[in-house]
Amino acid sequence: MPKVRAASTQALAAVRAQAARARAACSPVTRRARPVLTSRWTRFSLVVIVGLAGGYLGLLAGGSYVTPVGPADVQLTLHPSLHGGTTLKLPPLGSLRLDTHGGPVSLEARLTDLRPDQAKKLIEDDTEVDRLTDQIAGQLRHGLAELLLRAVLIGLATSFVASLALFRSWRRALLGLGSAAAGLVAVTLITWGTFNPQSIAEPRYTGLLANAPQVVGDARSIVERFSAYRAQLARLVGNISELYATTSTLPTYEPDPSTIRVLHVSDIHLNPAAWNVIKSVSTQFKVDVVVDSGDLMDHGSKPEDKFADEISDLKVPYVYVRGNHDSKETQKAVGRKKNAIVLDGETREVAGLRVYGLGDPRFTPDKSTRDDYVGADQLRAEGLRHADELRRAGKLPDLVVTHDPTEGEGFSGVAPMVLAGHTHTRSTKLLPTGTRLFVQGSTGGAGLRGLEHEEPTPIELSVLYFSRASHRLQGWDDLRLGGLGLTSAQIERHLEPAPDRPVTPQPPAASPPASPTSPFPSEFPSDWPSRTPSPTVSPSRPSPTATPSRTTSPR
Repeated sequence: MPKVRAASTQALAAVRAQAARARAACSPVTRRARPVLTSRWTRFSLVVIVGLAGGYLGLLAGGSYVTPVGPADVQLTLHPSLHGGTTLKLPPLGSLRLDTHGGPVSLEARLTDLRPDQAKKLIEDDTEVDRLTDQIAGQLRHGLAELLLRAVLIGLATSFVASLALFRSWRRALLGLGSAAAGLVAVTLITWGTFNPQSIAEPRYTGLLANAPQVVGDARSIVERFSAYRAQLARLVGNISELYATTSTLPTYEPDPSTIRVLHVSDIHLNPAAWNVIKSVSTQFKVDVVVDSGDLMDHGSKPEDKFADEISDLKVPYVYVRGNHDSKETQKAVGRKKNAIVLDGETREVAGLRVYGLGDPRFTPDKSTRDDYVGADQLRAEGLRHADELRRAGKLPDLVVTHDPTEGEGFSGVAPMVLAGHTHTRSTKLLPTGTRLFVQGSTGGAGLRGLEHEEPTPIELSVLYFSRASHRLQGWDDLRLGGLGLTSAQIERHLEPAPDRPVTPQPPAASPPASPTSPFPSEFPSDWPSRTPSPTVSPSRPSPTATPSRTTSPR
């Protein structure tokens, strides 16, 4: 024991010596920092920070309240967030994300219970939905008021207690309480200033594909009035009640009869899983027509023609334009299907819309074919030439379909909307003429090409909603599919901001522009020779070693 005590004493002495040396080394720093740390403004800032932090944590801790909304009980919860917004959790159906507001706090509404008797009454009696429209505003207002009152009181109390416990001063505790109150006022002003009632019409849905149409319904315009806002909420509650009240099968989705639903697909690239997706979406959303903007095949070979047989199993018209991976034989194979409509420089009326389609002028199943030398400016010139022909014909279409978006831009000012694909990346933009160019991603996940990158290419397709009266786009749902069996979906709703905007024609092209990346700078694709020339050798004597540069590579 004496030896143990001696060793302990020796170790303790060593630790004290090390601590003394550390204090001596840090003493210059502490001497300089002490005036700053003990200054009046530092103490004031520290009290404010503690008050704000305590108020924010208390706000989140107290931000939970269960309120009735129609036939359901909904738990409202506040969560920390960088971007604000509201999330509607509908287990096990999925969730809806709404950009209702900005700020450091988001709102989550989770469906916790459904009263079957009230839900059944809501489904069977249409007048109940109208009554729900009047009731839901008061119910939500009451629930949100209770939630916010509870959260604010707990936030202020937390701030006061935290400041008092840390600083042991009533005066500083009151200062912390005041800073928390100021912070809560700032959060309220941010939320109020960024409130967006139109967000209820543009949800982002994540969940099972089979439930998606029943939850989000049809795209429809909504004005920034609370009466329309609460009416849209009532319809949403009605849709959810139908889903929860049905035990054996999902309720029948009844689309808005005033809209024409167009399913836009592209770049399937011989992926058989795409047909299951197209069938499921066309059935669930009750689409009127499917539009395929090309690259159905991968090499355009005769053995691939059988892949087009699945088109006959679809119960709606299938409008198709040839892509750069589709041959003329592919086009003929598609044309033989009973519900297929092949467009290559012609206009057809389909499902009430006048649709013009143009096949891709190239055929590039691999990089050894001569059409791979085509430059972007020649593709645009080809589109301009066909656009001029449409103008001279006098009957302009409602919708133009091409494969390459560069060629599609040539139809700017001819139609309100142009559909394209080719890039395997979905995008959309308004051209200066008022024409919307909509580029679809790959509905086949780019086939085997989708495995070339670290992340697989997603399966993408969109449901477009056109007015049956004006034939103009009203909104669209962007679908991205994945998960086991391709059953999960992410759907983002978009509304056309100005569906009736004027479309102004652009000046017609006088002649095709030259392309520095093409070996035929002065000729249209229809006049290109059948052999691949070299940029350094006469076109009649191709050089097998020449590899001219090009601006874009066809997919």
